[in-house]
Amino acid sequence: GVILMTFLAIQFTIAISRYGIHTYVEKQGRDVAREHAVAGFLTLVRVVAWILGSVFLLDNLGFRISTVVAGLGISGIAVALAAQAILGDLFSYITIMFDRPFEIGDFIIVGDSMGVVQNLGIKSTRLSSLGGEQIILSNKDLTDSRVRNYKRMERRRVLFRVGVTYQTPLDRLREIPGLIRDIVASVEDTAFDRAHFASYGDFSLVFEVVYYVIGNDYTKYMDLQQAINYRIHEEFEARRIEFAYPTQTLFLQKGD
Repeated sequence: GVILMTFLAIQFTIAISRYGIHTYVEKQGRDVAREHAVAGFLTLVRVVAWILGSVFLLDNLGFRISTVVAGLGISGIAVALAAQAILGDLFSYITIMFDRPFEIGDFIIVGDSMGVVQNLGIKSTRLSSLGGEQIILSNKDLTDSRVRNYKRMERRRVLFRVGVTYQTPLDRLREIPGLIRDIVASVEDTAFDRAHFASYGDFSLVFEVVYYVIGNDYTKYMDLQQAINYRIHEEFEARRIEFAYPTQTLFLQKGD
């Protein structure tokens, strides 16, 4: 009877855990990466449930398990101290699995490392960098760091500057902010924010422009910025507005 009750209790605990975890996953949305992570976590739950159930069963069958448990407790503390880095990564893995700060396929930046998430393991997470090499980060480093997830970016803020020569007439300078606003507004999937005569540079009058690109595709952002640059160059040429470049003016004074 004790053996049967212990077996049923273990199976019931595993079933309840599986149901709760799968219910949570269903609410978050199904994907291959999350299901893989859940399978690994359920394996851990089964191991813990069977260990605890076996200890309970042996104790009820009359074995002097308390001495063994005490010895295992002391040994467990020693093992835990020796393997605290591994345990830290394991708990970080559980945190990442449930919190989901990123998914497989997301482009993330962690400190000086950046790349596409390839695999999320119990001990480490693997990124494929822009250079092609694989970057391996411990899960604890990920949970202790600020992670920037570009895959979840809804729109990209773009700031750029345009410099024109000091010889540009004032009426032309006043036309430039409105001209750039019209150019940006005419390009699809952009949202214009502002354009101002920002400062007097060392060799140019500097205009600062801010707009947003709808979406997170970097190639799309570069295509739109290229289109805007072409249009600005075209309109400046038509109005005879000259772009500035680094120059020096040397004044000579003839002596007596």
